[in-house]
Amino acid sequence: MAVQSPCVSLCHFDGRTGFCTGCLRTLEEARAWKKIGDPARHRIINDRTRREGKLSARAKTKNQDVK
Repeated sequence: MAVQSPCVSLCHFDGRTGFCTGCLRTLEEARAWKKIGDPARHRIINDRTRREGKLSARAKTKNQDVK
C-alpha cells in the first residue's frame, strides 16, 4: 500500500526551517511527493518528530525575540 500524503491543506512554509507548518515537508518534498517512492516517503514521515522539534524551537526563539 502506498504511503499517503501527510498534507492537511494548511500550506505555510517557515522561512528559516523550510518546513510546511501543516505537514512538515519542505516545498521540494511536497512537490515531488507523487514522483518519489515509498522508501523516500517513509523517511519523510519518520522524520516528523525531529522536524516538529525544529519548528517548535524556531517558534520559541521567535517568541523570545518579540519580548
